[in-house]
Amino acid sequence: MTRIVRWDPFRDMLAMRGQMDRIMDEWLKESNGAENGENGHSINTMRLALDVSENDNAFVVKASVPGVHPEDLEINFNENTLTIQGETKEDRTEESERYHLRERRFGRFVRSMTVPVAVDADAIDAQYDNGVLTLTLPKAEETKPRKINVRTAQQLVDA
Repeated sequence: MTRIVRWDPFRDMLAMRGQMDRIMDEWLKESNGAENGENGHSINTMRLALDVSENDNAFVVKASVPGVHPEDLEINFNENTLTIQGETKEDRTEESERYHLRERRFGRFVRSMTVPVAVDADAIDAQYDNGVLTLTLPKAEETKPRKINVRTAQQLVDA
């Protein structure tokens, strides 16, 4: 019996993009050049992965930053652009240690994202728990959805 499976080309494209991002990150990490890349950051700067969600009142941004102390994070919000930067420091190794596998990444990371609506910058909240940074960016009052009541002609006459 043949099953029909719905194909979502965008899911495949997103998976491919994720793989390409990992390949490019690894290539840039191994590069020894000191040239500047996007936004003037060194090409050895890692790109911080984000999860961004939205509800009626705010945008919520989550970033995994294990091993980074909260005081070593620099978070800025300017002209609707959020920028998070910091550094994961490499463990000191003994001369006698020989690695068989070394996959953890160390170095500076930076990520900027533009928020599509006005945000109340004075009310932005940052929380750090178990290596996860959670930023809550409250929407400005004028951008929050409002319920509009529809009145009937009779209600207008009665008023």
